[in-house]
Amino acid sequence: MTSRSFALLGDPVAHSKSPRMHAAAYRALGLEHRYEALHTSADQIPDRVAALRRGDYDGFNVTVPHKTRVVPFLDELAPSALIAGAVNTIVRDASGRLVGHNTDAPALAIELARLAPDLEAQAPTLRALVLGSGGAARSAVCALAMNLGIREIAVRARSLKTPESEQAFLGEMRALLTRAGSATTLVVEPFEANAEREAATSFVVQATSAGMHGAEPGEGVAERVAWASLPARAAAYDVVYVPPVTPFLAAAEEHGLRAANGIGMLARQGALAFELWLGVAAPLDAMLTTLV
Repeated sequence: MTSRSFALLGDPVAHSKSPRMHAAAYRALGLEHRYEALHTSADQIPDRVAALRRGDYDGFNVTVPHKTRVVPFLDELAPSALIAGAVNTIVRDASGRLVGHNTDAPALAIELARLAPDLEAQAPTLRALVLGSGGAARSAVCALAMNLGIREIAVRARSLKTPESEQAFLGEMRALLTRAGSATTLVVEPFEANAEREAATSFVVQATSAGMHGAEPGEGVAERVAWASLPARAAAYDVVYVPPVTPFLAAAEEHGLRAANGIGMLARQGALAFELWLGVAAPLDAMLTTLV
């Protein structure tokens, strides 16, 4: 098989374990492909996409903060990206068209179900809280609504601090969920802890880069949850995986909650991207082993 080149676009990106993970997958299958992390500012996105379009690369993964920024430069969005409203994988098809996909949502849904299988069974009666409003947060909403069927999802984000920003976010996300046939109720809440609402919340997903190496400290986001009020069987998930224990996860564990970082989600979304690019089953165990 001819050697092919893939890359991850993000800012920051030096911390990423994706190159190591994909290299392990290539070794497991005897492939000579390459995968690199490309630090990419917002201004560099058009040039990066142009490089993919002309064949310098064969596919991209996209991480924070560009999961929504790349959308205008693509030719088409697959249903997964349309529903999530964000792209984390770009495929150049046989005709040269660039198609955006989202493998974060199904990967996160699998991880949440593994973390709390009892809650998965009760999902249609449960409430979830998502921290953030960017691409990762949109994927989290998609996972909770479409894959798990959660009854109500609340979103808290620093960026949604005006009535205009709140209504724009709700209008877009509700339209996406309705188009996909979801009956989930979506609301925006103030970016602050709320003991009464936490008492009725079963899943909490931290979907910002806060706490990640090279990003803003995570204490400010962790403080937006009334941890002591959450039910004893609640589950907390942080999409950040470097460092392995963020302030958000430390708070969850301090209060005896089931909690996990984003390593499992990283491996699963990477495996799904691998399959979209190459059309063969990904060696998930090899990919996960190199991350832990």
